[in-house]
Amino acid sequence: MPLIEDYAPIVGQDVIDDLRLLSERLRGKTVKNVNSTAVGGGVAEILNRMIPLLRQMGVDASWDVIKGGDAFFAVTKKIHNALHGGGETLTPQEKEIFMETSRANMEAVDTGAEIMFIHDPQPMGLVAKKRDNKWIWRCHVDVSRPEPGTWDFLMSFIGGYDASVFSAPQFSRELPLRQFQITPSIDPLSDKNRELEPEFIASVMEKYAIPRDKPVVTQISRFDRLKDPLGVIDSWRLVKKYIDCRLVLAGGGAADDPEGMQVYAEVMERAKGDPDLHILLMKQDDLEINALQRGSDIIIQKSLKEGFGLTVSEALWKGKPVVASAVGGIPLQVAHKYSGLLCHSVEGAAFALKQLLNSPDYARKLGENGKEHVRRNFLLTRHLKDYMLLFLALYHGEDLVNI
Repeated sequence: MPLIEDYAPIVGQDVIDDLRLLSERLRGKTVKNVNSTAVGGGVAEILNRMIPLLRQMGVDASWDVIKGGDAFFAVTKKIHNALHGGGETLTPQEKEIFMETSRANMEAVDTGAEIMFIHDPQPMGLVAKKRDNKWIWRCHVDVSRPEPGTWDFLMSFIGGYDASVFSAPQFSRELPLRQFQITPSIDPLSDKNRELEPEFIASVMEKYAIPRDKPVVTQISRFDRLKDPLGVIDSWRLVKKYIDCRLVLAGGGAADDPEGMQVYAEVMERAKGDPDLHILLMKQDDLEINALQRGSDIIIQKSLKEGFGLTVSEALWKGKPVVASAVGGIPLQVAHKYSGLLCHSVEGAAFALKQLLNSPDYARKLGENGKEHVRRNFLLTRHLKDYMLLFLALYHGEDLVNI
């Protein structure tokens, strides 16, 4: 794990000095994060990087992961889809499965930290153990148009929290508690984002049998219907009628997502053995994901719904031209025709891909602009500052201004 001072050449020493000043004001406070998986997905990735840095600066931060069986995670996947506006309301039996697992985790998880930081719906029932400490609900998805019955069920927990955090104003709803906007981030020094030797990049592309004899278009994401891997294939096939190129769909699953293998099977069926279409079901390997992105010519993220979509910032940080859906937090990362191209359909994604493949100088300029946009807005140091200001606001009544 890097030291906090290692980030100074990237963000400036003044940023590091500000972080140390804020951390001094949090000395003596305990902060516990709770989520549903230690591996897979952006939440676990951020916590894996953030907790050690907070502790380096003297903040007593920790992280717990709740436990649950297949039935519980099937219910929470249904909740996830419902928050995005799809699916059906929970049945009484499904609500009881959620509550039963929540009660078991109440027994197992120590909730005595002065600040309890609960991520997403899976562990939010723990708030029933709240005493005189502060509780924050961090919602990483867009809940602006949820399925009403499921949202009513979650509201029975939300009222117990002291504050909520969303990635963008348009993601939230009217709530009976304070709301804050804090966008996610990437770590420029993590294995997934740090600079790599060209020889290593070439070795990973060779390992997965991806020749670089023609342009490579890549999407890195879980095999999840909301990431629309089938739509990516359809877009690529429209492009391939005019420009010879390869497509890579690479990713794995998260421990709390039981649908991943089903979606993977659907993708393999749609691929039908096309030699220019590479489907990679990967174990968590950040260096290899980094290499796949750096070895590609264009990165696509054709999500149908998105919480924030950090794979976009990861690609932009590597200077890659990006085609991405205008959903969720992606438009915060991609300024259309400046730091990437936004799309709204299969045909729109195909048009954008053709434009970049036919105009390499334009594609290169978008990549350069995108990297600078990420440096200014979506790196881990900014995220740390926002969270420490939030923790202080809970105790000192301060507003989050100019973050």
